[in-house]
Amino acid sequence: MRSYCALYVDVGYLLAAAATRVTGTSLRKGIVVSYPDLVARLIKDAEAASGLPLLRLHWYDSGNRPGGNPDSTQEAIGMLPRVKLRLGRTSPQGEQKGVDLRIGLDLAAHGRNRSVDVIYLLSGDDDLSEAVEEAQSHGMQVVLMAVPDRSGKPHAVSRHLIREADDLIVLDGAVVDDTVHVRQLQPDAPLPAAAGHVTEGVPLPGPPVVAAEAPAAEVPPKPAAAPRPTPAVLAGRPQPAAAQGAAPGRLVWSSASDGLGGAERAGVAPVVGQAELDLIDDVCRGVIGTWSITASAADRTRLMSQRPFIPGELDRALLLDLSARLDRYDVEDHLRFLLRDHFWEQVRHLDR
Repeated sequence: MRSYCALYVDVGYLLAAAATRVTGTSLRKGIVVSYPDLVARLIKDAEAASGLPLLRLHWYDSGNRPGGNPDSTQEAIGMLPRVKLRLGRTSPQGEQKGVDLRIGLDLAAHGRNRSVDVIYLLSGDDDLSEAVEEAQSHGMQVVLMAVPDRSGKPHAVSRHLIREADDLIVLDGAVVDDTVHVRQLQPDAPLPAAAGHVTEGVPLPGPPVVAAEAPAAEVPPKPAAAPRPTPAVLAGRPQPAAAQGAAPGRLVWSSASDGLGGAERAGVAPVVGQAELDLIDDVCRGVIGTWSITASAADRTRLMSQRPFIPGELDRALLLDLSARLDRYDVEDHLRFLLRDHFWEQVRHLDR
């Protein structure tokens, strides 16, 4: 029986990591992708690494139409040779549902059936660690593939997942650089009404030409919301003076989770240094700058009207980018609060 390799592509990871490499933030709206070229390069790398022909590339994403159905881009990708489209659903909040489960079930099934000799898994998700172990228990090799960051290191791959896999391969940066491009603007072309569908609409050979729209009318600021109480306040414990290194006048939230550190259990807000605050501001500026490329005046007005709730796509990009910059898979609660607080401060200056 002839030997084969297989390639599993976690599209959420691939595009977020590729966007981070070329734009500095994981927001997918900031890039355009030549999908046929990208798929061809990934297949070529898997076959070169294994020395085996590829049986199939499994493309795991959430369906962009109601009920988890594919949009036109996803349908076109599914028509490519040796590509199997495996779709989860998108929740009303814009979150992926069922994608990790599909990857895990396929890993376990292909391990039991020995359909291939080695599986290349392009993902960084810690939740796949147990599925990797299951496939290995049936004699299957599972090798991770990672997108390189700008320094050439694997981007946002869980250390636990690396430990469970048989090996880790970092893709050649040219695979991303040649097929994923920064969205560009021209001043004399209309901005698309639904900007997100340009990137995800059809496979494109290069960046399209879109343009900036006139600045939105200034929205009157809403009254400042009352500060959110820390767990220490709710418990009736006295609060310490402002944490050293925190920005003047800023409340540094303590975590509301069960896994609190000693300072948080004592009702003391964690100290956040200026370096971390600068990093948070940099992450916020990157996400807002990328989002504003395709945001119309109506989009900006809608964003301000939703305050303090950050749209799911932007919130996920903020957390992913901060996690990658901190080189920590999980971001502590007090940093999440600060991140969202700083986001709204940066949005206020968007049209100034």
